[in-house]
Amino acid sequence: MPDDTTYKAAGVDIEAGYEVVRRIRSHTKSTYRSEVLHDIGSFGGFFALDTQKYKNPVLVSGTDGVGTKLKIAFLTDIHDTIGIDVVAYCVNDIICQGAEPLFFLDYLAVAKMEPDKVEAIVAGVANGCRQAGCALIGGETAEMPGFYQPGEYDLAGFAVGVVERDQAIDGSKVAVGDKIVAIGSTGLQSSGFSLVRHIVFDKAQLKVSDFIPELGVTLGEELLKPTGIYAETIQALVKSCDVHGIANISGGGLPENVPRSVGAGCTAVINKGTWPILPIFSFLQKAGNVTEAEMYRTFNMGVAMVIIVPAADAQTACACIEACGHPAYVIGEIVTGAPDKRGFAFA
Repeated sequence: MPDDTTYKAAGVDIEAGYEVVRRIRSHTKSTYRSEVLHDIGSFGGFFALDTQKYKNPVLVSGTDGVGTKLKIAFLTDIHDTIGIDVVAYCVNDIICQGAEPLFFLDYLAVAKMEPDKVEAIVAGVANGCRQAGCALIGGETAEMPGFYQPGEYDLAGFAVGVVERDQAIDGSKVAVGDKIVAIGSTGLQSSGFSLVRHIVFDKAQLKVSDFIPELGVTLGEELLKPTGIYAETIQALVKSCDVHGIANISGGGLPENVPRSVGAGCTAVINKGTWPILPIFSFLQKAGNVTEAEMYRTFNMGVAMVIIVPAADAQTACACIEACGHPAYVIGEIVTGAPDKRGFAFA
């Protein structure tokens, strides 16, 4: 009798893994920049930093995952946009320091290697990388039977960018009188989905296939809207304005994230009503009977990123953002705060 004690019998299909590599090769190559030195398939990704372009370069790195938004992808069986989210959440962090995204790596762990599904996920990652202008130079796909539920997976990413040391944005230039400019968000992005799922599935007893009249789409379509990627916009802004601070409104709302972009002694005052609250947030607040304070603490409420500029640059910043295809609003200003604290307030 032949021995059936094999890796495949234990749940890991090596041949399916090879098929995945063959399929994703074209997606990764579509993201390559001139600095990429080799094709996918080696043990590490090679990226030659342009030493003629940068005089005193500093590398800026970030990592993040998609979180429980993945549950919506599982329920809808739509997997070609979730990769955009993982790129966005990494890239939108490093551009807060003024960095140009250079390259990206992903980590995908699956219950079972399904080439069609994995290709769709990686195609989304490649799409996000093209939007960010960075190269997808490597990653890891792990088949882990018995660890994830059938049909489920986890997805994380890692981004590296570069900025000249003397051009790095760290909030130290933020001053009293500066204006706070918002880039409008695409929706929920990828934050707060544990609360979202509790509201729509547990409280409202909805399904992803349900059409929501006030949203104009099905619940699944709304929840899977990809996060915007703002690398191109930030690069345009730093060329046209004196950008003092940038905050990515993710992993929490305005009260948590905006103070991270200002120095001690300054308070960021946000004027409610100066930008439109997207319908999804009003829908969730009503369906879940959520307090306004909790909504602002958990969700972006229609603000994807915050840019802090001198008052004289506020309208220029808005025009630049709009030229890049995103809505822009002046939503507040910097005032004097406690000398030893970074403050935040709504007005």
